[in-house]
Amino acid sequence: MRVESDNRRFLFLQGPHGWFFNRLAKGLRAAGAEVWRVGFNQGDAVFWRDKSRYIPFTETLDDWPARFRDIVARHQITDIALYGDVRPIHARAIEVARDLGLTIHVFEEGYLRPYWVTYEREGANGNSKLMELGLPEMRRALEKCDLELPDPPAHWGDMRQHIFYGALYHFCVMALNWRYRNFRPHRDLSVAQEFKLYLKRLWLMPLHSLERRIATWRVRNGGFPYHLVLLQLEHDSSFRAHSPFQSQTQFLMQVFDGFAKGAPRHHHLVIKAHPLEDGRTPLRSTIRALTKGHDLEGRVHFLRGGKLARLLNHARSAVTVNSTAAQQVLWRGMPLRIFGRAVYDKPEFVSTQPIETFFAKPTRPDARAYRDYRHFLLETSQIPGGYYSLGGRRQLMRHVVDLMLAPQDPYTALISGDAAPRQQLRMVR
Repeated sequence: MRVESDNRRFLFLQGPHGWFFNRLAKGLRAAGAEVWRVGFNQGDAVFWRDKSRYIPFTETLDDWPARFRDIVARHQITDIALYGDVRPIHARAIEVARDLGLTIHVFEEGYLRPYWVTYEREGANGNSKLMELGLPEMRRALEKCDLELPDPPAHWGDMRQHIFYGALYHFCVMALNWRYRNFRPHRDLSVAQEFKLYLKRLWLMPLHSLERRIATWRVRNGGFPYHLVLLQLEHDSSFRAHSPFQSQTQFLMQVFDGFAKGAPRHHHLVIKAHPLEDGRTPLRSTIRALTKGHDLEGRVHFLRGGKLARLLNHARSAVTVNSTAAQQVLWRGMPLRIFGRAVYDKPEFVSTQPIETFFAKPTRPDARAYRDYRHFLLETSQIPGGYYSLGGRRQLMRHVVDLMLAPQDPYTALISGDAAPRQQLRMVR
């Protein structure tokens, strides 16, 4: 696999909270590339050390496309890198970048998290090239590969660092953002509200951990068959951009209705919140109301996050909108029903049954087909490591610079036979 760094000039937009983009820029410079960074608030500025290559954007969102074109022309930019492709700042930049013929590098949380992160070009999640690739094409590309697949991870990974950097980032935006008066967050809450929620989560982590352990123990030792509902963050970009729902309530209404109509009367429903759920969505009150309205008292259980593997080992099936946690469901050969666009939405292993029929008699996935799909991901877009912990970043840097400098995106390289083999190691802490 050739890597090309001569005359490569990267422009970084917003990245994950913390030091990953700063470390990535250092790696690209060491390879001979030039790297610039656009900052949209003081949180972006704090986590970027090379101030001579930092460009503050202090205008409004309406001014951004024209300013972006000017930056690209002035610095002769050849590539842009960003975290998530649907927030307004990034979506508008991508439109212009495509028009100018730039290479677009998109980072996301791992499709096979927590020991991997996702690196793609052009788009991620519902905009990923995976959406157009079928299993036959993936299998042909894998004919020369021989990778022993690691076991699925059982927990989130560097959660504490993730929450810490999120709190620090929002504090900088809340308290030190005088230079960026036109900045508007891409989420509905204000920066101050986001910061308070991060602090609240950090403060209550021990109590929530105890609560999760008790609730998980009750489900695992309850002696009843159950179906698992995997919730996502309501403000998550994948949920908002690639699902038919405007809120978690709309999704839960369909799930409860289907469960009440289709599931055997002795089956239970276990609803698992996202590990980063911070209370901005009134999940408990919504679930209580739906439980009462469908006469399901005693058959519905709510868990505030927790380790997914322990629940999956005893579940009958799982339902979600388009959570990446569904990859662990499929790895175990469990029936899965989804409602949104997802990179793993392949007819070989995702059920298309009506929801009430699914709860009554769910169809099992083709485990061999999913294993091939997972193998394809590990050879292409899934990079071992993590954004938030020091060990995770070190592991990530072993691969990511070469992938960004390669002439082809990971999927095209493997399909064309030009990809170099990559040993998929677990993240070292």
